[in-house]
Amino acid sequence: MAASEAASPPFSVEMMMGAAGLTGFEPCAWGDFFITHAPPLSQEAEKRMRERVEQLKGELRRRVFGAAGEAMSVADTVALVDTLERLGVDAHFREEIGAALRRVVVVNGESCSDNSGSGSCPDSDLRVVALRFRLLRQHGYWVPTDVFDRFRDATGSFRASLSSDPGSLLSLYNAAHMAIPGERVLYEAISFCRRHLESMRGELASPMAEQVSRALDIPLPRLPKRLETVRYIAEYAREGHDPVALELARLDFDLVRALHLEELRALSLWWKEVYGDVKLSYARDRLVENYFWTCGVFHEEEYSRARILFAKTFGMLSLMDDTYDVYATLEDCHILNEAIQRWDESAVSTLPQYMRRFYINLLKTFQESEDSLQPHEKYRVSYAKKAVRHEAVTRVYSVLLAIINSIFLSQ
Repeated sequence: MAASEAASPPFSVEMMMGAAGLTGFEPCAWGDFFITHAPPLSQEAEKRMRERVEQLKGELRRRVFGAAGEAMSVADTVALVDTLERLGVDAHFREEIGAALRRVVVVNGESCSDNSGSGSCPDSDLRVVALRFRLLRQHGYWVPTDVFDRFRDATGSFRASLSSDPGSLLSLYNAAHMAIPGERVLYEAISFCRRHLESMRGELASPMAEQVSRALDIPLPRLPKRLETVRYIAEYAREGHDPVALELARLDFDLVRALHLEELRALSLWWKEVYGDVKLSYARDRLVENYFWTCGVFHEEEYSRARILFAKTFGMLSLMDDTYDVYATLEDCHILNEAIQRWDESAVSTLPQYMRRFYINLLKTFQESEDSLQPHEKYRVSYAKKAVRHEAVTRVYSVLLAIINSIFLSQ
């Protein structure tokens, strides 16, 4: 080997600072659809619907959360809470649901979690025990896994007789996904239930068949509530249902959907201006997908401002990520990172020309978000900026590692 070859480094500075990468992102599928889409509700129709919603809420509150609600069994109470949550109307009854769950934590002065077998808790019905377990854990109560011990045989396995009850299996399967690390019995429950539910798939009637299929795909505790609601409303209508709860769910769903479309229209107009201004043709145009993600986190009407702020923030982060990941040279990445750490418009002049409009819009978006908050809320933006700064540093190292890795693999 020649001396000059032996002295050559495995990669060069020029290679690390080479030409910009190529992108393979699909174009936006939505175009101006949400900008030109006609509002689904007129102001008059919305007013009538909201008035009807208030009437239905009052009727349901009096009928199921008054004295009759306090006299409900544990089984009926958890079934009611589950129904309201899956119909998507639980936000209207937070206080009542909280009180109902406090009643099922302690029944007749005894904790249902102590597995005492005193008869005050429905500990022989797996469907109810599992539903109660899931709801309480979802609402922050601690329920030990020993509530499931009576459904296991002498070897510690779940009893074979349970395998013929799809409702109980589905309830246990969903409940077991509230496991924390180390809860072996819940891991075993997931495996047991999945095996038997898979074997039943072709034999189940509707709507159990659809509910099992959904859970096997994405367990209920992990499924965005809005996706469950749109399906469960139709299923609930085919079952023996409460007409007041069903009408409330349908009206509420339509009202919230109308609000989501209104938000998406405003965000689409904002994004069209920003995306057109930054002129980063290599970056993803994914505003609608970002907004959909925020709806999975919090879809309720009261969180409208949060959805808008989150969607704008993640829209800007997607532009930043694509700049780091698929276009900028390593040197450009370092320069952008330094500017983001400074977080000041005076840093614009240090940036390559193609990054400048993005940087200005990034700062502008965060400033507008801060301006929209009340004085006692503004401190939150500093945490968001800190997260962006951390993301910028992380991306620089990711780009460096990717370049080094690709060069060594090509040797």
